[in-house]
Amino acid sequence: MMLAYLLNQYPKTSHSFIRREIRELERQGWQVQRMALRPCSEPLPDPADRDEQARTTYILGNGSVVKLLTATAAMLTRHPRRFARALTLTVRMAGRSLRPWPYHLLYLVEACQVARLLRASHLHAHFGTNAAQVAMLAATLADISYSFTVHGPEEFDHAASLHLRDKIRHAAFVVAISTFGRSQLYRLLPHAEWHKVIIIRCGLDAGYGDSTPATLPHAPLLVCVGRLCEQKGQLLLLEAASRLRNAGIALQLLLAGDGELRGELQQLSARLGLDDVLHISGWLSGEQIRAALLNARAMVLPSFAEGLPVALMEAMALGRPVLSTYVAGIPELVRPGRNGWLVPAGDTDALALALTQLLATPLATLARMGEQGRQDVARQHSLEREVATLSDHFRQHCAARTP
Repeated sequence: MMLAYLLNQYPKTSHSFIRREIRELERQGWQVQRMALRPCSEPLPDPADRDEQARTTYILGNGSVVKLLTATAAMLTRHPRRFARALTLTVRMAGRSLRPWPYHLLYLVEACQVARLLRASHLHAHFGTNAAQVAMLAATLADISYSFTVHGPEEFDHAASLHLRDKIRHAAFVVAISTFGRSQLYRLLPHAEWHKVIIIRCGLDAGYGDSTPATLPHAPLLVCVGRLCEQKGQLLLLEAASRLRNAGIALQLLLAGDGELRGELQQLSARLGLDDVLHISGWLSGEQIRAALLNARAMVLPSFAEGLPVALMEAMALGRPVLSTYVAGIPELVRPGRNGWLVPAGDTDALALALTQLLATPLATLARMGEQGRQDVARQHSLEREVATLSDHFRQHCAARTP
């Protein structure tokens, strides 16, 4: 059985959950054709991502202009009715969009090339942004079914201008990664279309947390894993860390990741006198993140906006308690007093207090919380089980013939 996956950029360091999903589908018997609109411009420290890059076909790149125009001309002449339907969708999507109409014409041209390359009878995209639009157009051109996964928060922030409702209407089904995400999609749809929305949670490989040391390290190291960007709340974390430092509470802070906020974080660290407390590692491989979490007392992620962070799942699977915020799907995983702490997003006072409580908690208690977290992740985020459910939906909606 053949599936195709389409993404804007793939592989990407922060999207390891997509790689896991694809590889588990292959383990369960699918052949997966990987396509991306463009390669990721960020470094790929993980060997598994570099392997995925070699297996991915890119729509844009060297010599792509001739290929795109050729594919468009071929689609127009061989399948004029399908092309007309796709063009009608393109015009509709350009209305009230954040992007001007030339971008939407480019999406149509890209979709022609995707349709030409398709060997699958179902196309799946991740994120409800431009990749989902290209997937919708390509499925129309190739006369196959398509679906996509919505993660948030970007899709929910711009649902109207992204025409998320129209994309769902033309999809065979749409995936939410949490009950919160499903509720936001319900808001966009009439009740008669709610059945299209299913929950497939991001998952971890069985045994991800095996062989984790039973005891936590004595060093007061806290790790924040994630892209350095406004929505992850790292600037607020530095403000809270400064309060602890001024109160004489020892701590070390590792920001594992990179991004557009790195320069501002470094400037704030110098201004607050945290340069001996803070270390920014840049992008790390999966094994390096695992090692960083195992060396830490806890994982901290004070996000302002999220879907449901896989980094929290990884930390909990490794037996580490977590501190995060009451945002989106996070409270579905993090239970205060059981496996971590939750604070209101954007509240420096609450974050500083929770950090103080975390660092004052005996290691034996933290270890018990970590074990509870490990059990919770194993119960809710089994990669094999979640992908098996997704696979069932693919089977139901695959066309009877190969395009």
